[in-house]
Amino acid sequence: MIATKLNVGLTKLQQLEQQNSILKKNIMFSYLIKSIIIALAAMVLFSCENSISKIVEITQEDTLAAVTTYDVVYDRSDSGFVKVKLVSPVMKRFGGDDPYSEFPDGFNITFFDNLGNETSFIKANYGVSYEKRKFMNASNDVVIQNFETQEQLYTENLMWDQRKKIIRSNTFVKLIMPDKTIFGDSMWANESFTEHEIYNVKGEFEVEDGEAE
Repeated sequence: MIATKLNVGLTKLQQLEQQNSILKKNIMFSYLIKSIIIALAAMVLFSCENSISKIVEITQEDTLAAVTTYDVVYDRSDSGFVKVKLVSPVMKRFGGDDPYSEFPDGFNITFFDNLGNETSFIKANYGVSYEKRKFMNASNDVVIQNFETQEQLYTENLMWDQRKKIIRSNTFVKLIMPDKTIFGDSMWANESFTEHEIYNVKGEFEVEDGEAE
């Protein structure tokens, strides 16, 4: 009788141990499932945060034009005299830490003396002007003309430092003068183009009397 009771007790103990083992396995499986869910949720959240950050980055004011203006005419005066006039069909203004204006369809700039006479002229098919730096970069079929000396300069890239009032080009240039044509790989000039210098002259051709370029 006692042996029978002991056998019954051992059987129940074994059953309890089996139940505890199954319970522990269920708990561990539950923890595993929760960990996987948390990890997936974190990945989704991180992906969403990256997407939101990317959207914010793309829509910053320095990547989207704040203002687009058409048929632009801008005058810059000095001591009551108009010294510079800029004309462009389209101007796009961008903000940010380094605000600038873009001229995707080109521009014309005319310089004047104190009497209001046109002294020189610049045109290009594309340009970017940085407001704070007072610096402009022109490109694509850039032409400078001096009305007083009847000189014309052709190049593909031009940098205009408005603070120093100088113009530079680090690309191939062609300068047509009344008596000769000069080719070089860079140039410097004042903004009125009354003074200029061509560097590394590649060729110089005299124009005969009556010959037109």
